[in-house]
Amino acid sequence: MKVLLINGSPHKEGCTYTALNEVAGQLKAEDIETEILHIGNQPVHGCIACGKCTALKRCIFEDDPANTILAKMKTADGIVIGSPVYYAAPNGALCALLDRIFFSGGEAIAGKPAAAIVSCRRGGASSAFDRLNKYFTINQMPVATSQYWNSVHGFSPADVKKDLEGLQTMRILGHNMSWLLKNTENSFSPLPEERIMTNFID
Repeated sequence: MKVLLINGSPHKEGCTYTALNEVAGQLKAEDIETEILHIGNQPVHGCIACGKCTALKRCIFEDDPANTILAKMKTADGIVIGSPVYYAAPNGALCALLDRIFFSGGEAIAGKPAAAIVSCRRGGASSAFDRLNKYFTINQMPVATSQYWNSVHGFSPADVKKDLEGLQTMRILGHNMSWLLKNTENSFSPLPEERIMTNFID
């Protein structure tokens, strides 16, 4: 089994990576393969509502990492998405990617266990954490939990390593993700009903 951990920070080995690496370490200790994928720091597209992904099952834009991430999500058994906190929200570039990934390929990753983690200097963690979890809960993805909301605090990786409670929260998340993967393998699939969408217009 494999978990894909997405580093949604522009910094490849900063605070978000430090937290994700703690999760990955626990997963590896429990015989789960891991990959940490950095989204990079280049410009990304927002969704332009062109509708092309309906037929393509991927985003029409090929010059940023959205389709690469989606392809890796499809082959992973579990997904962890991490982000720094900017103005009490996740990194905007990460959200632009996730909007397109989940809209174009959500059906292909529905049912996979998932979790979010956030890193902040001081505040805004809960609202950023909530925003990331909404991608999973709209897509029938079981959410792995921990002992607290999944956040670490610090201005630098060295600070994060001093946040002993935050690091423990990451390890427990890794353990719980491992348990979820091992106990739901091939046993969960979204309810096969045709999608009902209600527009509040007469």
